Amino acid sequence: MFKGSIVAIITPFKNGILDEETYISLIHYHLKNQTSGIVPAGTTGESPTLNSNEHKRVIELCVRECKNKIPVIAGTGSNSTEEAILLTKYAEKVGANAALVVTPYYNKPTQEGLYCHYKAINDECDIPIIIYNIPSRSVVDMSVDTMAKLFELKNIIGVKDATANLDRVSEQRRKIGNDFIQLSGEDGTALEFNLRGGRGCISVTANIAPKLCSEFQEASLAINNDNLLAKAKEINNQLMPLHNSLFIESNPSPVKYAANLLKLCSDEVRLPLVRVASETKEKIKSAMQHANLI
Repeated sequence: MFKGSIVAIITPFKNGILDEETYISLIHYHLKNQTSGIVPAGTTGESPTLNSNEHKRVIELCVRECKNKIPVIAGTGSNSTEEAILLTKYAEKVGANAALVVTPYYNKPTQEGLYCHYKAINDECDIPIIIYNIPSRSVVDMSVDTMAKLFELKNIIGVKDATANLDRVSEQRRKIGNDFIQLSGEDGTALEFNLRGGRGCISVTANIAPKLCSEFQEASLAINNDNLLAKAKEINNQLMPLHNSLFIESNPSPVKYAANLLKLCSDEVRLPLVRVASETKEKIKSAMQHANLI
């Protein structure tokens, strides 16, 4: 169920308010363009600046509009264990297929603290949980041993790995086994990630190139088919400048600008994020032209 091109969907705003109409149109854009799954209220969805009602609403709308056509992996993480439990319970209540729970940021918990955090969520909920390991943002890195210990719990099923360390994919596979779902959190390294045992990518680029990202994932996961692997490499080369350009400034400001160029939504972001600078716009335009998107 959880594989392929899974979009970390952006949250559109209009004059500072959640733009529900545009958000729903974005969901259907992905349903029409072969996206394999959707993550609402992730980092790309600006979860740090969504209030509690908005956070719940984007999850609820996503589940409602997807209607089990593709899985919804709700972003429910927090640096407060209690809040993470409440959000995960809500995602379960409204019918999300899984919860994506980021390692607690700012608190800097130990490995034992990380284990206890996820165990507490696991024990209070009955929904599949995917660990989101992103040391560059959360300042903590969950060890492979801690993941292996968590995988013994009933609801922990895998990881979104944004460590940018491809050796971790092989190490996690060797230590935890093939049943542990590994999803890349890095568009630029997704090809090698899949070749080492990954099952897909929770993608930023899929917001604006959903069909290409879907075709890339399908081809890259067919590791025993030389023709499809060649196709995956070709698409990867086509998209690589775009992957890079979307992280020149803090995500999701660049991808919202790109989405605005495609008339998918406004490029409005919430403070402390700001719209991208002029020189960044030119680099994004160039990368989109390279990908034949504009």
